Amino acid sequence: MLLLLLVWFVIDAAQRDAYGWQYVGKYIFDKRISAAALVTLQLTIYSMIIGVILGLCLAVMRLSPNPVVKSIAWLYLWIFRGTPVYVQLVFWGLFSLIYPKIFLGVPWTDWGVSFDLGFMQNAFIIAVIGLALNEAAYMAEIVRAGLLSVDAGQEEAATALGMSWGQTMVRIVIPQAMRVIIPPTGNEVISMLKTTSLVAAIPLTTDLYGVARDISAVTFTPIPLLIVASIWYLLFTSILMVGQYFLEKRFSRGVNARRPDRGEAALATGALPAAGAPDGNDLGGKG
Repeated sequence: MLLLLLVWFVIDAAQRDAYGWQYVGKYIFDKRISAAALVTLQLTIYSMIIGVILGLCLAVMRLSPNPVVKSIAWLYLWIFRGTPVYVQLVFWGLFSLIYPKIFLGVPWTDWGVSFDLGFMQNAFIIAVIGLALNEAAYMAEIVRAGLLSVDAGQEEAATALGMSWGQTMVRIVIPQAMRVIIPPTGNEVISMLKTTSLVAAIPLTTDLYGVARDISAVTFTPIPLLIVASIWYLLFTSILMVGQYFLEKRFSRGVNARRPDRGEAALATGALPAAGAPDGNDLGGKG
């Protein structure tokens, strides 16, 4: 029944004029759409790189025994996980109006350094900063969960072998934690790709959804342009899913390997006779 419903939907959609398939074929490889798809990919990559690095720092701060550092990290996560991404992007779009300059100096004196925040008027930079700061809050929890999944005895054993803290993290803890970190991180990358459509709040209109929306406003073909944008999103998502699969396979080596039971292990070492072979008691009885 499900297959019949799927076939019925495909046939009906192919014959329905409201989808405007002729416009889909016209704009799917349009230069404006292709350039906008590249902008969306750049937003995703830059935001994820910054978000992962900042999230790693926040995860270490959450695990720190220092109560001040731990409280600051918790406050950051509380703010950025507790407010909508759209609201945060709107705020960062207005940030240069609130703080056109930042002055760092000695209180009640003129000694200090002034920083001009004119670069915050660049919509692309604002979009990357806004998306990265929001993503860092979620990556911090993912990294923290991965680090906590490694047994404490692993770190103690590495310390007993004379490894430094850095060697222990790089050679022992992080490789084991990656098995837990990679799956949710891959989901976050895919989610970030789709979240870039919210940068219209800044406003940034050169991303994939923004350009498709602008073209549809001129040609009065919103549905075909939405299909075009969806096809590009699906293409990027499929590539990311394939990459995530191979990364998970790489870091999960030996985890789910089948272990032989005691009987198979004894048979392999010759401790037990093979099936159907007479043992010593049988030989003695026949003698």
